[in-house]
Amino acid sequence: MHIRTLTGGLAAAVVVSLSLTGGQAVAAPPAVADVPAAARVLTYDASGSAEFRSVVDRGAAIWNESVDAVELRPAATGQRANIRVVADNGWPRALTTSLGNGTVYMGRQAVDQGYNTIRIAAHELGHILGLPDRKPGPCSSLMSGSSAGTACTNPNPNAAEKAEVEGNFGGALVGPAPAVRAGVTVD
Repeated sequence: MHIRTLTGGLAAAVVVSLSLTGGQAVAAPPAVADVPAAARVLTYDASGSAEFRSVVDRGAAIWNESVDAVELRPAATGQRANIRVVADNGWPRALTTSLGNGTVYMGRQAVDQGYNTIRIAAHELGHILGLPDRKPGPCSSLMSGSSAGTACTNPNPNAAEKAEVEGNFGGALVGPAPAVRAGVTVD
């Protein structure tokens, strides 16, 4: 897992103050450059994901290994989750209610057609993290979804997708999170 640090702003904020006591210029102590920044924690409830439970956990782990600004954790018993994951017989899709919140549907139709389940889980979680579909697209793009074909098993976001999620959840480092339109993204 990446080490979560707050740099940039603090490193740029190093200020030298001058004191004229005794004709000597005195530098202020340097600011701390690496202060741990807490990731935004999003919880998910995969209790309704049936046979997809382990792939949902793996999809969440992929995002946790890929980005620093957000962390996906299973919800504790009785805890209200940001993300609900359910299995159904339709096509995989995500219904976002706001950035970091919504429902992921692990649709069996795509699995029956031969699409990779871990890629589906990571892709649909990507929608909850604010990423749109990028179709058509190559297999190297997680958000290309089904347009990459059934032979594509890459479940990892590319550098641009990682950067976009970091920007969505980076808070003060990159400014306010963008508005995410609530809606259904069908892949």
